[in-house]
Amino acid sequence: MSYNNNYYSVFNINYRMIFCIKYRKKVINDEISNRLKEIFEKICPKYNIILKEWEHNIDHIRMLINAKPNTELSKFVNTYKSASSRLIKKDFPEIREKLWKEYFWSRSYLVMSVGDAPLEVMNRYIQQQKEKI
Repeated sequence: MSYNNNYYSVFNINYRMIFCIKYRKKVINDEISNRLKEIFEKICPKYNIILKEWEHNIDHIRMLINAKPNTELSKFVNTYKSASSRLIKKDFPEIREKLWKEYFWSRSYLVMSVGDAPLEVMNRYIQQQKEKI
């Protein structure tokens, strides 16, 4: 297991996150998922986040991320959801037929610390979730 460090601490903080589409509408395909991932990766560095794994289903996305102790996850989530909602509706106007107003994401989300589980195990777990559905 590798660790990150700064001047005063050594750390390895991994989270599993899930974001769902508003009303669990089935709008995510490979193209939309790729665009969502691009937006995610563009915002990550500003919040000291590294994307380790990404997977999607038709109504939600699953990620494994690595963060620093000072990462403000709630601010990151709000920024990502706002930006991605706006950009996805701009890039894929057909989504407006299934989702109305400014909504794209559900307000809720899951964030769970991974603990000491090896990243390879978590990566496989996230990848296998798509196979089960």
